[in-house]
Amino acid sequence: MNRLPALAGAAGMVFVGASVAVSGALADAPVLTVQCLRYTLAALLLLGFARLSRRALIRPRGTEWLWLSGVVLTGMFVFNLALVFGARHAEPAVLGVAVACVPVLLAVAGPLLEGRPVAARLVLAAGVVTAGAALVQGFGRSDAIGLIWAVVTFAGEAGFTLLAVPVLGRHGPLGVSVHATWLAAALFGLAGLAVEGPRAVTRLRVDDLVAGGYLAVGVTALAFVLWYTCVERLGSGRAGLLTGLAPIAAAATGVVLGGPTPALLVWLGVGVVTAGMTLGLRPARPGGRSGQVGRVAAEDERGDVQPVHAAVDAA
Repeated sequence: MNRLPALAGAAGMVFVGASVAVSGALADAPVLTVQCLRYTLAALLLLGFARLSRRALIRPRGTEWLWLSGVVLTGMFVFNLALVFGARHAEPAVLGVAVACVPVLLAVAGPLLEGRPVAARLVLAAGVVTAGAALVQGFGRSDAIGLIWAVVTFAGEAGFTLLAVPVLGRHGPLGVSVHATWLAAALFGLAGLAVEGPRAVTRLRVDDLVAGGYLAVGVTALAFVLWYTCVERLGSGRAGLLTGLAPIAAAATGVVLGGPTPALLVWLGVGVVTAGMTLGLRPARPGGRSGQVGRVAAEDERGDVQPVHAAVDAA
């Protein structure tokens, strides 16, 4: 398997995990306005990069608008609001565990959406990663409304990856990131004008702008391209395993910012996540059976699983 896509996905998840502490600084800010500014800045940065690197961006057509709108609505608009409103009813750990369940869904739904068979080893590895991430994150307390927001958070995080799969082939990671960010900026902008009013931007403090800037550059402009590159090259199922790095990065960031040293269960969770990713990302053994009669699974140089007909026909 090519290690570069996996490293790209891992770096993207580290940015996302480190953003947990940063997002907490925006608790009292006009969130819709901040998100609009965040995605506007990210879109401009991505457009500038595309121009400097002479990457051609193409206009979405037909149903591609629906897929991209789905990415924005579920994985960016609803997901961000679920984190904010969910935090009012549940401890952050509850929402973190909900996100940690995403690898299992991606391991099953991802291959089906990509037209490939579901790999039992990948599902098992995703379960291990989820268990490890839960140990790192902890479980926390919540009321019924908080649990509902946790489910919404889970669905939004899954939609961010799965709904991008049908358009990655034509637009590539950069194209999907550009279109998703400007669409998100427009959606948050309209919602911000309707709910928070046009003067909300004047209520932003310096620390709000700094936090929003980090989210725009690190968690959006960089992390989006890194993550979608990983999904395009490895497939959404394998890429999903790397989401287990997000809670580890969040825990590490907390220590760097002066938080307590992680407890024993956190270190155990790190080991379990590592074991799950090792199991799911290692190349399949040559000649291994796929479980389908007359077919075997082979990996190409990108790590994608491709079905190959068996050479020997039944007598």
